[in-house]
Amino acid sequence: MSKINIAVFVSGGGTNLQAIIDNIKKGNIDGNIEVIISSKKDAYALERGKKHGIEGIYIGKNNYPNLAERTYKILEILEEKQIDLIILAGFMSILDKEIVQRYKNRIINIHPSLIPSFCGRGFYGKKVHEAVLNYGVKVTGATVHFVDEGTDTGPVILQKTVIVKDDDTVESLSKRVLEVEHEILPMAIKLFAEGKLKVEGRKVRIK
Repeated sequence: MSKINIAVFVSGGGTNLQAIIDNIKKGNIDGNIEVIISSKKDAYALERGKKHGIEGIYIGKNNYPNLAERTYKILEILEEKQIDLIILAGFMSILDKEIVQRYKNRIINIHPSLIPSFCGRGFYGKKVHEAVLNYGVKVTGATVHFVDEGTDTGPVILQKTVIVKDDDTVESLSKRVLEVEHEILPMAIKLFAEGKLKVEGRKVRIK
């Protein structure tokens, strides 16, 4: 495959964005980040992108009040940039089904648990780790998956486990899970860029 054009959707600090940028610079991913789209105007991820000369665009409820407007603007940008792959890296908004359908099996999300555990509506950020600790499970981790019309229900690409320690706090656990996210998200993008991911129903085959 030729070099892919990537759009990264963010809402926060952008550490996963940074992991992608670093892997592209190292030559691990045959692609370029053409645009960063943020649902929050003050997301630090936009500043990270700016430092690397990547265009950042804020598309939120303040400048595009309704979903239809936001969807139209996002699709306009994706088409203009000829985007091959969308990465949801801590993106805290729900994508309209029109975007999901148009980019079927070309949208990847990272989630801080082992799907199908601790996922779906209401499970995001620290809320996931709080639930993990409250439930008392011994193993958690991170999941990279394709996005479908549901919430965290798309086909799983990669997962990696993290042991839950007896003295873990939300902060200590989230730090170790984030380290795993930084490992498997770029790996999944690399596999996509190399044409090695094949979706067969609910399963993703790595060729």
